[in-house]
Amino acid sequence: MTPAYTNRFQGPSIEGIAVVGEAVRRVAPESAEFLIEVFATGNTASQSMQEHQNKTTQLAQAASALGVQRADLQTVSLNVFNLYAPLPPGAAYGAPQLTGAGYVGFTAPTGALSPDIQFGVYKARSVVRVTVRDAARAGDVADALVRAGATLAGGVAYHAADEAGARKSALEAAGKDARMKAEILATTAGKTLGDPVAITEDIVASNGVYSALRAQMPWAFGPDTPAAAGELEYYARVTANFRFQ
Repeated sequence: MTPAYTNRFQGPSIEGIAVVGEAVRRVAPESAEFLIEVFATGNTASQSMQEHQNKTTQLAQAASALGVQRADLQTVSLNVFNLYAPLPPGAAYGAPQLTGAGYVGFTAPTGALSPDIQFGVYKARSVVRVTVRDAARAGDVADALVRAGATLAGGVAYHAADEAGARKSALEAAGKDARMKAEILATTAGKTLGDPVAITEDIVASNGVYSALRAQMPWAFGPDTPAAAGELEYYARVTANFRFQ
């Protein structure tokens, strides 16, 4: 349990108490989202864009088989850029030569080069946000997209159906916990609890971070119900200063 402690407020005759209230609300995630990268190459910009479009269609089909709608694949960014390809085998540079300006250059490449050889390649790259309405299938959808040629860009974020309600519930419970602690300690000290003079709050939403910290440092957190795997956690902490009447 987080220790509560008495405190003398500023002013020569004002005494009070400062306490910390904590609460955790756990809710099952309703949806999930993650980012993927899609790459395609071509000898021209238009060719790379066409290849990119074909690959995007294939990814949409792979996701659709798992219940993900096309509207749930939202393009965050898209760009096309040119890359220089290495020289083909047999077209090595000649011997280095010292130029008049003192710089080292190279003679012309040895061997004749075909005019059809391309020295540049275009690459189309996009970042797509994938929303999975059924959180339990997020892993299956991610695996299917990777198998279809996408690259995962970061982790999976889970979301509750009523995130604002979960935060409010945790904050209210932490405030009540702080008030209860203050009343108990005031009674123990033979005092009557007065009005609060300062309140600060902090709330953290996580996917199991609170439980992990609590497992490492059980003495640093107040008692609560055991954590359930796969749930989102909303941890609220309220510090309140009360006067003594």
